[in-house]
Amino acid sequence: MDLNLTEDQETIRSVFAAFFSGETGPARAREAEPTGFDAAAWERLLETGAPGMGVPEVAGGGGASLADLAVVATEAGAQIAPLPLVDHGVASRLLAGLPNRDDSEPTTDEGILVGNTIVGLAIRPASDGSARTVPSGAVAHRVVALDGERLVIDGPLAEVPVAGAGHLVNHGCLPLAHRDLSDVTVLATGSEAVAAHARAVDEWRTLTAATLVGVAREALALGVRYVQEREQFGRPVGSFQAVQHLLADLPGLIDGAHLLASKAAWAGDRATDGSTGVLDVDVNDVTDFPALAAMALVAAGEAATLATDRSLHVHGGYGFSEEYDIQLYYRRARALTYLLDDPARECRRLAGMILEHTC
Repeated sequence: MDLNLTEDQETIRSVFAAFFSGETGPARAREAEPTGFDAAAWERLLETGAPGMGVPEVAGGGGASLADLAVVATEAGAQIAPLPLVDHGVASRLLAGLPNRDDSEPTTDEGILVGNTIVGLAIRPASDGSARTVPSGAVAHRVVALDGERLVIDGPLAEVPVAGAGHLVNHGCLPLAHRDLSDVTVLATGSEAVAAHARAVDEWRTLTAATLVGVAREALALGVRYVQEREQFGRPVGSFQAVQHLLADLPGLIDGAHLLASKAAWAGDRATDGSTGVLDVDVNDVTDFPALAAMALVAAGEAATLATDRSLHVHGGYGFSEEYDIQLYYRRARALTYLLDDPARECRRLAGMILEHTC
């Protein structure tokens, strides 16, 4: 298992780092509030082919691996890009992986592949005919959801919702919304539906973890730059040992989260190829994709939460000011960390998986 970036992935990282730095960033994130969607930046993103790059080539996509998408997600997180890239990427991969049925519309049409039709994923099972708190529900044209043992997609392709409709106001300024499932197309049923949705949610966990790694890295960089420039008593704030201690252990924590996110993406790609993972914590042998996805999300959430907290702390009172970028990262880190569930419950879920494998 080699988690170093390949030559192609280094190229991907460089290309998208330049794109997100030039086309998104904190200033654009402010302009996109409160819905958290920059339509103009999304239009420019379509030119890169990013929305469909994770769809297999046989389905008309770019054939990028989950590990490739994690590289892109990390760069998007570093610039807190107000784009539903992770949600669309995961949902489009889910649709492309479903077998076509003669009595249904194509699961992945040209609009979804190129990104003209934004598709989102309800990361929680539906309740009472509604998909609740869908991550990109306020801007997605269509949403895939698990309703009981039915995998469904809402609305006919001809219907395009008004961007921001039904937006749930939140401090992270994410495009959250509930989606009604009274008019849906059934894509799969039974165990096939449940398994396909579970796989997609694990991919969402992995790519959200990668996004949080990017958030954490940039938050740390913001803190370091500030304490190097800000002076008190005639010397940089960063020269004081108490300030240094606040930031010193963050690189290790962030690197650990990055390692887990990278390993989860690697395991996800192996699982796609039919490889069976292992979950044996006694000998530190963990290659099980669902377990690694959960570990990555928890670790990245902790790293991003702590990095943004400490970076804001060293900014002093200025950290809470809207004109300083750190408050954007602080809010985004917490919103993404708690979007699926309380990390404590995610840890209990992970513990249950480990016990199931060891008993």
